[in-house]
Amino acid sequence: MSASAVFILDVKGKPLISRNYKGDVAMSEIDHFMPLLMQREEEGALTPLLSHGRVHFLWIKYSNLYLVATTLKNANASLVYSFLYKIVEVFSEYFKELEEESIRDNFVIVYELLDELMDFGFPQTTDSKILQEYITQQGNKLETGKSRVPPTVTNAVSWRSEGIKYKKNEVFIDVIESVNLLVNANGSVLLSEIVGSIKLKVFLSGMPELRLGLNDRVLFELTGRSKNKSVELEDVKFHQCVRLSRFDNDRTISFIPPDGDFELMSYRLSTQVKPLIWIESVIEKFSHSRVEIMVKAKGQFKKQSVANSVEISVPVPSDADSPRFKTSVGSAKYVPEKNTVIWSIKSFPGGKEYLMRAHFGLPSVEKEEVEGRPPIGVKFEIPYFTVSGIQVRYMKIIEKSGYQALPWVRYITQSGDYQLRTS
Repeated sequence: MSASAVFILDVKGKPLISRNYKGDVAMSEIDHFMPLLMQREEEGALTPLLSHGRVHFLWIKYSNLYLVATTLKNANASLVYSFLYKIVEVFSEYFKELEEESIRDNFVIVYELLDELMDFGFPQTTDSKILQEYITQQGNKLETGKSRVPPTVTNAVSWRSEGIKYKKNEVFIDVIESVNLLVNANGSVLLSEIVGSIKLKVFLSGMPELRLGLNDRVLFELTGRSKNKSVELEDVKFHQCVRLSRFDNDRTISFIPPDGDFELMSYRLSTQVKPLIWIESVIEKFSHSRVEIMVKAKGQFKKQSVANSVEISVPVPSDADSPRFKTSVGSAKYVPEKNTVIWSIKSFPGGKEYLMRAHFGLPSVEKEEVEGRPPIGVKFEIPYFTVSGIQVRYMKIIEKSGYQALPWVRYITQSGDYQLRTS
């Protein structure tokens, strides 16, 4: 990676924290960053990488802070940005909210963490759970009682401590899929994809090895099984604990897990998804004084499944007033600052169809609206269901003491960026 220095600046560009790892870039170089950023912003040519002479600034903005890494070399930019976002993740774990005030209040601990996160321009220990074993805090004070670095940092398995014990050994597996969908006014699906993740909550003693089996199409082909109930995963990304060589060889997901919560893997499927909740809307204007909007929602998923916490956001004219609603189920409310009606349905069974009517006054309907109507947005969550059909076939837990452990699996499908355009 070879980043020379890392800076944390306030929203005006004043350095709050600076850590020089290599000494090859003068610390005063950061003074050029903010004027350069503002100049590029005015020109409409702002990029995530800015250069001044031989110095390159790779930066991200988070809350009211700028995190900036400097380098003189042609560094691996994606790794530098991954490291900057890792800083955000670690600091958020420590301080709950990462903002200017939390940096000022935890000045000493921030420097301690930056010293452990990187050495001579290369990332080192970036797991917040391991860092919390020897960089601890009481209020805003650094606790210095534990001066000895835990052996975990130098282990081959740097993400899990030794000697973990639980009375009851359990693993909770969440398979969560988000559906991204864009439908045009004619009802044709323009964009359709599934973004999935498998998250684990691990309460296991010792140093167990876990093996997870999925209905992975490539695995089914390798073993000569029927492909009917298999799923072809794309863009698979694993947590660092997974043995990648083993997965490449025989598609086995084998790993020694971190303790507690973590994301084991994420994946994507570019597949044609039938819209799970279908929306139709009709707008009628009457005598230049009022408008009526009728919205019909239909659940196009299995009848035995139920969508929870459904929210349908329907755009309305910006000058609408005097709202009145009638719904066959749930409730509707007008959000004038967003020019939107939100129709909330607590429980929406598959195969059901519901109606909502909204009446508005239009005092200034004479001026024709030139802007296009925004799409209708839908939010929902369907438990015990995955739209891709992915399944956890088995979870084997192997530990030298031979204890029995219980794996629990939960499936959830939820809306991602789910929009339906209207004419």
